[in-house]
Amino acid sequence: MAVTTLDSKTALIVIDLQKGIVSLSSVHPMDGVVKHVTALASAFRKRGLPVVLVNVAGGAPGRTEQPRNHREFPPGWADLIPELNQQPQDHVVTKRTPGAFTNTGLVEHLRSSGITQVVIVGVATSNGVEATARQAYEFGFNITFATDAMTDRDAEAHSYSITRIFPRIGETGTAKEVIDLLEKSA
Repeated sequence: MAVTTLDSKTALIVIDLQKGIVSLSSVHPMDGVVKHVTALASAFRKRGLPVVLVNVAGGAPGRTEQPRNHREFPPGWADLIPELNQQPQDHVVTKRTPGAFTNTGLVEHLRSSGITQVVIVGVATSNGVEATARQAYEFGFNITFATDAMTDRDAEAHSYSITRIFPRIGETGTAKEVIDLLEKSA
């Protein structure tokens, strides 16, 4: 379903746009993703709506079939990219799991601000973005995805999340469509 509306209490959640991750290869040029994310962040801030900047600073415990390179990342790897123009009022979440809600206090922060909807963007579509979205859905938030403001390392996984998962739990559209809705509601 296309983006139809934004609640008056909507927050932007930006997943893992940090120095180490944006330096990795991705299926869409990272500069385009960053451009769309920064436009969204600017539009949310202009309207006094919350911006949540999420980074990942280590891996979750437990065994997996695929080896993990880092439980702890090298210095600077988890630093948010400067293009995000982090502001004092932005809420920063550091996570150690794919989803931004696990053991971070994010749900409490959003609820205490009266947030009923989230717009989720970032990297990787099939991991951090999808995991955060699934958690937001389970917590009862309305969800919108700006699909041109996200990317993945795997084209098939990116496409599957956007075409199969996201339409089941929220609405999808472009960053411009979200910004246009913000402007109409102002």
